[in-house]
Amino acid sequence: MSEHANRRSFLGLAASLGLWTACSSEQGDSPAAEGPSRLGAPVSAYGERSRFETAMRASRSVKNPEVSSSRTPLAGLHGIITPSALHFERHHAGVPDIDPAQHQLAVHGMVERPMLFSMEALRRLPSVSRVYFVECSGNSGGEWGAKRGGDVQSTHGLASCSEWTGVPLKTVLEEVGLQADAKWLLAEGGDACRMSRSVPIEKALDDALLAYGQNGEAIRPGQGYPLRLILPGWEGNANVKWLRRILVSDQPFMTKDETSKYTELMPDGKAWQFTWAMDAKSVITEPSGGHKLAGPGFYEIRGLAWSGRGVIEKVEVSTDGGGTWQAAELQEPRLPKAFTRFRLPWKWEGGEATLVSRCQDETGYLQPEVEELIAERGVSSIYHNNGRKAWAVTPEGVVGPMAG
Repeated sequence: MSEHANRRSFLGLAASLGLWTACSSEQGDSPAAEGPSRLGAPVSAYGERSRFETAMRASRSVKNPEVSSSRTPLAGLHGIITPSALHFERHHAGVPDIDPAQHQLAVHGMVERPMLFSMEALRRLPSVSRVYFVECSGNSGGEWGAKRGGDVQSTHGLASCSEWTGVPLKTVLEEVGLQADAKWLLAEGGDACRMSRSVPIEKALDDALLAYGQNGEAIRPGQGYPLRLILPGWEGNANVKWLRRILVSDQPFMTKDETSKYTELMPDGKAWQFTWAMDAKSVITEPSGGHKLAGPGFYEIRGLAWSGRGVIEKVEVSTDGGGTWQAAELQEPRLPKAFTRFRLPWKWEGGEATLVSRCQDETGYLQPEVEELIAERGVSSIYHNNGRKAWAVTPEGVVGPMAG
C-alpha cells in the first residue's frame, strides 16, 4: 500500500471512530457526557501532572553517581522540547551548589580589556532565545557491539532539546576586545574537576551562547546553573557547564578532556581530535523497544531526527529492514541544530517487521548504517555513533532491538 493510501485509510479510520464517539455522546451512552458533578481542585501555585499519568524518570547509574549520567526517556515525550527535569545529565565531578549572587565569569588572556562579569551584569546584556539539542558524543556508544540496546532511553537517551536563553558569546567578546592573533579560547567550568575545553574563535563568534535560561526558567543545577556555554550542534562535553572562566589564546589548550578523552581512536592507531559536530541522526521512538502492539491495524510510526550541521531536510522510514523506504512527514517548524519530529502512518498486518529510519540534513549528508561507520573507523571508539537503529516486531507485536 502506498504512503498516500496509508494516510487516507488512517484518516478514514480516525473519522469513523470520531463519528461513533459523537453519536454515542449524543445518546448519553458515554460516561464522559455526564460531566463533573462537583467543583474541581483549586488553582495551584506550581502545576502538577494528572494523577492518571505515570511520572517519567531519567534513567541513571548509581554505581558512581557523581561521575555518571542520566538518560532522557525519549520514547515517552511529545514534540521536540525536552522538559528541563528530564534533560539528560553527564557529570565528571558531581553537581556544584553555586550561589548566582557570588558567581562571576572571568574573560581574560589575549583581550584588550580583561573583565569580570557578574550574573546581574550578564542578564543586563541583550539576550536571545534559541532552540538547540545537546547530545553527548558517547550517545549510542553501546551500539557499536553485536548486542544492541533494548530501548530508546538506553540507546539514544544522552540527547535532549531545549529552548536556551542567554547572551551571545560574541557580545561579550566584543566587549572585552579580541587581540588580532586570538584564535582559540578555553571554556572552564566551576565543578570540582574544572572541566575545560578548547573552542575555536570562529565558533565563539558564530552561534555560541552564554545561557542562563532553559525552557522559560533558570537553568537547572544539573544543566549548569547559573551559567553554561551552549555550542549549538557540537558534542555535549564542549558545552561547558557552571561556566566560570574564558581564557583567550592563539592556540588550543590540549586539556584532558580533548586528548585522553573525547578523541576517536582509529584502526591505524591514530586518533581523531576536535571532532566537535554531531552528524545527522534519527531514531524511531514509537513503536520501539519495550513496546507491544495491541494487534494488527493502523499505527503511527513516530521519531526524532537532528543534525549538528543544520536543518533536517528529509526522513525516510522502512518497515522491512531497509528493503523499501517511504518519506515521513516532518513537523514544522524545522529548526537548525534542533530536534525534528517525524511521523508515518503504518498498517501492521500482524507479521514480522523491521522498523528503521534514516535522515538527511541540509548539507546532503545521509545517516549511515552502523556497519559503514565500523568499516571506516573500527571498533576502538564509542564516540559519534550516528548509525541507523532498527527495531524488530514479532508476530505477537513485541518490539525489541535487532541484533548487530
